[in-house]
Amino acid sequence: MKFIIQRDQLIASVQNVMKAISPRTVIPILTGIKVEAKSHGVTLTGSDSDVSIESYIPAEENEKVNVEQIEEGSIVLQAKYFPDIVRKLPEKTVEIESDSDLKVTIRSGKAEFTLNGQDAEEYPQLPKIQTDDSFELPIDLLKSLIKQTVFAVSTMETRPILTGVNINLKENVLKFIATDSHRLASREIPVTNTNIEFNNIVVPGKSLNELNKILVDAEETVEISVTNNQILFKTKHLNFLSRLLDGNYPETSRLIPEQSKTLIQVKTKELLSTIDRASLLAKEERNNVVRLTTQGTGLIEITSNSPEIGNVTEDITVQSIEGEELKISFSSKYMIEALKAIEYDEVSIAFTGAMRPFIIRPVNDDSILQLILPVRTY
Repeated sequence: MKFIIQRDQLIASVQNVMKAISPRTVIPILTGIKVEAKSHGVTLTGSDSDVSIESYIPAEENEKVNVEQIEEGSIVLQAKYFPDIVRKLPEKTVEIESDSDLKVTIRSGKAEFTLNGQDAEEYPQLPKIQTDDSFELPIDLLKSLIKQTVFAVSTMETRPILTGVNINLKENVLKFIATDSHRLASREIPVTNTNIEFNNIVVPGKSLNELNKILVDAEETVEISVTNNQILFKTKHLNFLSRLLDGNYPETSRLIPEQSKTLIQVKTKELLSTIDRASLLAKEERNNVVRLTTQGTGLIEITSNSPEIGNVTEDITVQSIEGEELKISFSSKYMIEALKAIEYDEVSIAFTGAMRPFIIRPVNDDSILQLILPVRTY
């Protein structure tokens, strides 16, 4: 195998596939990056058997040559050393060559490295997903679906299914739901031009976080395909394959209250910064709890009290308050994360009493929903 490649292209691809490589894998060869050269371009692969990422560099694109003098072949390089070497090479192009003894020479300018490679035949074959059953989404829309839900997954392995995001596609509506049983985040969007349906697909939150980092905010679309235990996200130069979590996701619709007793409409940024300030005195020991109290005509009071430290009180003017008076305590961390995920200027918050879950939504948009369980404070 031999080729000469643009160094910046190689660095970008290496960084992408590194996101799937874990030093703790039980299969030794998976600590490496697989490099495969074909006449039309070079593909890099990284995998930890839960997530696999393939990054493709075409030989030529938009009249720009990325890879030249290609002699076909493949090799696995040690991920511990290869990325650092590539990053520190002196010139804009890199020549990579492997011989029959699996020795790999990396040249750039006057620098020359020799690395011991491994036989690519021993690298596990990635499962091929049949992409007949697929649908497309704009990349920026997929990224906002992930951003508005994934933060609410559970970090506790006691209920593994809750460490993932539940994805359903039914009657041309795609819905993402995440919950850690103290809060819930969901977002739905219409999906046209597809007739496929699936439900109870749960993608690990960790996979979606990595995918979100890798996807470039270009105007491109991403093609999504699902099989019984894998999901594939495919763009022009990237295949991102993740296993799905086993088990049934809990039925969450019954958590969402049908009616409310108190309804507040408020500017998102104002509420966010007030709760952020109140949380300064609500540090770890008491679950970061702050209290919200309605003050009659168009005012709410946000307070936090730590006996050892002190307390804080701040009033905010809200756009409107309807219904019963209310005192409610909740985790400031959950509230801050929920408000940050809603990218709208105003939110409406529907309360059903001091000990019932409450719902935060953007004003005039029901497709985004955040639910938080209150905290008992007595």
